[in-house]
Amino acid sequence: MSLSITAQFAHQILNSRPDETALSAARRGVKDYFACALPIARGALSDAGLAAIGKVFPPNGSENRALRYGYVSHSLDFDDYHPALRGHPSTVVLSALLALYGDGDGDNVTELLAAYVIGVEAAGRLGLAAGTQHYALGFHSTATLGAVAACAAVARYLQLGQRQTQIALGLAATQAAGLRSQFGSAAKPLHAGLAARSAVNAALLAQAGFIGQPEGVLDNLLSSHGDGLQQPQRLTAGWGAPWRILQPGLEFKRYPTCGGTHSAAEAAFALRARLLEQGDALEEIARVEVGFPPGADTAPYIRRPTTGVEARFSLEYVIADALYNGEVPLTHYGEQPVDAAIAALAAKVERHADPTAPPDALDPELRFHRLTLTLQDGRQLSDMVTRKQTADRPTDLDAKLRAILQLLPGLDGESVIRDCALRSPGALPRLIALLN
Repeated sequence: MSLSITAQFAHQILNSRPDETALSAARRGVKDYFACALPIARGALSDAGLAAIGKVFPPNGSENRALRYGYVSHSLDFDDYHPALRGHPSTVVLSALLALYGDGDGDNVTELLAAYVIGVEAAGRLGLAAGTQHYALGFHSTATLGAVAACAAVARYLQLGQRQTQIALGLAATQAAGLRSQFGSAAKPLHAGLAARSAVNAALLAQAGFIGQPEGVLDNLLSSHGDGLQQPQRLTAGWGAPWRILQPGLEFKRYPTCGGTHSAAEAAFALRARLLEQGDALEEIARVEVGFPPGADTAPYIRRPTTGVEARFSLEYVIADALYNGEVPLTHYGEQPVDAAIAALAAKVERHADPTAPPDALDPELRFHRLTLTLQDGRQLSDMVTRKQTADRPTDLDAKLRAILQLLPGLDGESVIRDCALRSPGALPRLIALLN
């Protein structure tokens, strides 16, 4: 008798073994995770939501630690992205694992990294299985599919049994929730925290003997959220060949804004350089047009942001920032009001879906942003950058971490950098202590 899709999924989670190449990629993910989490966790950047979370969920027990870690690691929206998930895997997967981390000896670190690889694999597989409509329907994949992926990682780390793992996956799936309409508010990183918390409590409940349905729950999640385009067989087909943490791999952000703005920002950088090279001033820009495939602006949907947090999800504001400053710095995207000069330039940006391009929901990998500047005298400058071009350009994680540590002068930055390599005894416990 053939195994159900849930049983196959659980079997792969518990029995596959990531290779050294995958574990090395996981170490890079850990470095990026702490670079993104430390500014909020250590209070270097203000975040009103964290104080409220601390009041409602005091940091007692692994579930609440998972929630805190998920929140602080996703609060800046600077953390890694995975195209198959169409979301952020590490903020959920690592947060759940770190909340359960034990004594920190070398073998335990290796097992945590292996579980992390499994979690990223599960996240990518769930994204493929859910199909192209899950995100388009309004679900935040980091929250929904991420809860199940993180549960897969935790089940592996805790070495649950086959039936326990199936029950745990179902318990995580029945808690999966999160809507994109919360983007631009503190509820978005709360999604990551709640998903990590759900993953931990689902696995611990199953480990403690709690009885849930071991079959059919994942199928139900995919069918209820897939709008008829779900492909459950993709949960396991080709598992680990190659590992999803390697191919297509984690995408590490260079800019602290929605990933759907990044190729637009890079097109704006190029146009700014050309404009200044030919002696024109930014004040000569009369209009900015940005074209993209239909639906490619689903995530960066806020046209007139009032705060930096909202501006992370404003295509207009990010383009204007890139044109005005030649960079998209972290300090522009906090809780403070938006910059008036940047907002004035953003008001000149007009977005237009390109009807000749295939809809973004069919293949987000084909996304592009085409920017056209029209100057006061009628001259035009244009540039186009694709999502693939942006993703293929490597992010210097060491430079990213060092830049973040400049915001934290109270820490021994060199020690943090060494610990992020996870090569010395006690490195991971020391890093986790910085999150609390």
